[in-house]
Amino acid sequence: ILPGDVKFAWAANSIDDDEGANTYFLYALKKERDGKAALDGDVVTNARAVIGQLGNNEVTMSMNFEGAKKWEKITEAASSASPKRHIAVLLDGLVYSAPVVNGPIPNGSTSIEGSFSAQEAQDLANILKAGKLDASVRIVEEAVVGPSLGQKAINSGLTSILVGFLSVILIMFLVYNTAGIIADLAVLLNLFFIVGTLASFQAALTLPGIAGIILTLGMAVDANVLIYERIKEELELGRTMRNAISNGFKNASSAIIDSNVTTLLTATVLATFGMGPIAGFAIVLIFGIISSLFTAFLLTRVVYESLMKREKNVKFWFPYSKNLLKNVNFDFVGKSKIFYIISSIIIIAGVVSMTTKGFDLGVDFKGGWSYVIQVDEETNASEIREALSTPLNSTPEVKVYGTDNTFKITTSYLINSQDKDAGKQVETKLEEGFTKLAKGGYEIQSSNKVGPTVADDIKQSAIISILLALIGMFIYIQIRFRRWQFALATIVMLTHDVLIVLSLFTLLDGIVPFTLEIDQAFIAAILTIIGYSINDSVVVFDRVREYLKEHKKEGDTDKVINMALNNTLSRTIMTSVTTIIVVFLLFLFGGETIKGFAFALTIGIILGTYSSLCIGSPMSAQLIRKQENKGK
Repeated sequence: ILPGDVKFAWAANSIDDDEGANTYFLYALKKERDGKAALDGDVVTNARAVIGQLGNNEVTMSMNFEGAKKWEKITEAASSASPKRHIAVLLDGLVYSAPVVNGPIPNGSTSIEGSFSAQEAQDLANILKAGKLDASVRIVEEAVVGPSLGQKAINSGLTSILVGFLSVILIMFLVYNTAGIIADLAVLLNLFFIVGTLASFQAALTLPGIAGIILTLGMAVDANVLIYERIKEELELGRTMRNAISNGFKNASSAIIDSNVTTLLTATVLATFGMGPIAGFAIVLIFGIISSLFTAFLLTRVVYESLMKREKNVKFWFPYSKNLLKNVNFDFVGKSKIFYIISSIIIIAGVVSMTTKGFDLGVDFKGGWSYVIQVDEETNASEIREALSTPLNSTPEVKVYGTDNTFKITTSYLINSQDKDAGKQVETKLEEGFTKLAKGGYEIQSSNKVGPTVADDIKQSAIISILLALIGMFIYIQIRFRRWQFALATIVMLTHDVLIVLSLFTLLDGIVPFTLEIDQAFIAAILTIIGYSINDSVVVFDRVREYLKEHKKEGDTDKVINMALNNTLSRTIMTSVTTIIVVFLLFLFGGETIKGFAFALTIGIILGTYSSLCIGSPMSAQLIRKQENKGK
């Protein structure tokens, strides 16, 4: 019968016997009365492999004060026994060494000798240092949404998406007749594929993911609009329906591929180098681009081929929409100075406001605790701020959050504390403040914690990934269009869009009746704006490039580029209108949580359309003309 204080353990490493076979020792170990080891590895302060006085490999070990006292008693008992006892070093139930104890060790400084190789000595030193690692967990980012606010957000989000989607379907039908119904089917299938892909990967759909879906739906509509506008041009030239559809798909393919590839390039860079919301946005966008190309080029083409075989008539316009924006002749290049001045005034005012007033940084970028709290009785932000200042040892940031006596409170109290109950302590202080306020009960609808290090990581990854994406786009556009003027104009245009949005956020903060925080939602909005602007500008530049080739003999670059811009105006406006409607409805019905996000998107999409027509294209025309004049 095995004694209760004895257990067996195998050696971690084998030895080779005379016949070359691997042999493992089986050790009989004596346990303490409580069944635990005589000494845990957390008392070891350091261990390292050294060369002894005789040139052999040894391992030296030092302990803390508490461990040294216990170690002296253990080694004294082991060395005084007859015969002298061994002490085993175990990790994960395996014996890595079992040296004999020659005498008591009073101060914890121990030397383990043996026939070690250099690698074995280093391994044993690592084992001693890693004997018991105190791997405590510290939550550096946390978000909690209460059931009432969560359900409200779900309902408002579904309402806005449903109304927006129905609006897009209706507009496509009203402009393109029966062809619009086919486009609506493609967009619906595109959305189905995206959601199905996300579900198969068990991905959680967050705000950045919604931004990716919105941009993808806009691009899906855009692809169909490009094809339809080309088909309409072919029909106006007298082509048969079959030839017009075939030529329409062929002529539109260049612009669709270029716009999707540039966006795909951006999304790939963001997914590789971004983190958190940036990576989430990029992954959804990659899925959406692939799905958009599939539905636009394959599924809709199959539908039209099927209709042509059955000799079904497809209509691409109503009488009122046949010549929509066809007779416009606006001098975009000639009026460019006016556009430059308007944009410069907004940007300069924004830069001044950034340096003096600054931004309303959200908890994502400055770190801290953020709570959305609903108070039972009517009160104001200043009263809450005053009541919470003493318990929190500083004045918190308190803002009105929508209606129904709801406020958003942000504080940095205990944000650097490693206490696992820090969150409860902050909530206790909030309770103390609201009790002092004596305004009835209150409910914490959501809470969010972001540590300072996470905030810094998010900022750095956002800046690096966006800069790399801009460089990649510059290189692609330069190679694809073979004109550096287009590449440079694109980068200037994107920078213009971002600066305008930043300027409006700092200028309008405190004026509009909703918060304009710079947070993760804002990052998602900026990325969506960049993606949309790229898509729009590449399509415009594709038509400009085509017109420069076709009208090369005319010699007037400004005139040719104006013709190209006016020719593609119907497509540009149609895509912008459908996307803006979805985003604006998201702004109206999406709830307070995403109002700032939807506002940034609405402004950004308008800017994307404006900058591709009024900033990027005129700038490319002026750069091309300057080069031509220099050549002459």
